[in-house]
Amino acid sequence: MLYKNKGTLTVLLLLMAALSAEGQKTRHYNLVRLFRENKLESAPNVETHVLGAAGKQAITTTGVLWLKGVTFKEGTIDVDLRGKNVFLKSFLGIAFHGKDTSTYDIVYFRPFRFHHAYLPTRKWSVQYMSMPDFDYDKLRKSYPGVYENDINPAPAATAWFHATLVISRDSVLVYVNHAATPSLKVKKLNEMTGGKIGLWSSTGALSGDFADLTITEK
Repeated sequence: MLYKNKGTLTVLLLLMAALSAEGQKTRHYNLVRLFRENKLESAPNVETHVLGAAGKQAITTTGVLWLKGVTFKEGTIDVDLRGKNVFLKSFLGIAFHGKDTSTYDIVYFRPFRFHHAYLPTRKWSVQYMSMPDFDYDKLRKSYPGVYENDINPAPAATAWFHATLVISRDSVLVYVNHAATPSLKVKKLNEMTGGKIGLWSSTGALSGDFADLTITEK
């Protein structure tokens, strides 16, 4: 069908965009406020503190820190993160589709790998795992180079960087600092379609810093 009236076509396009947006729900989270209002839950050994980051409402934490009463199925997760350039001591990311502190999917980063001179090792910069059945060691041995990759261009190891996770029923895409090309694109390793969402920093390692969390769910 051809529309001779440009005004009618414009109205139709706007209507289609509005109908598409109706199926999505965007939520912005002030992590400092959630922490102070006791709306973040964790295991007893998890330590969380407010950061004095200029221009950011940021917290630092270890372990898994779930958002109370918040679940996630499919959509986009945006967050700012900052790790540390300390070898084998800085691992941080986002856990999703969680059942508890041992069963969840996760995308996480190893900042100390971001600029490693050896390419095969640098390709361990960003990782997808599905716990507890598919940890990094099993994935690296069974599917080398599939569930982890490097970041190009890579942020500084100690700098804040932005991560965008696009989660669908069967795939996970990870974009860093609004890049047009994903740093990681993988198939999900399970059939979990929803669950808890949280901030993740490896237990026993250095804390990870988080700010500006936004969730857009389909």
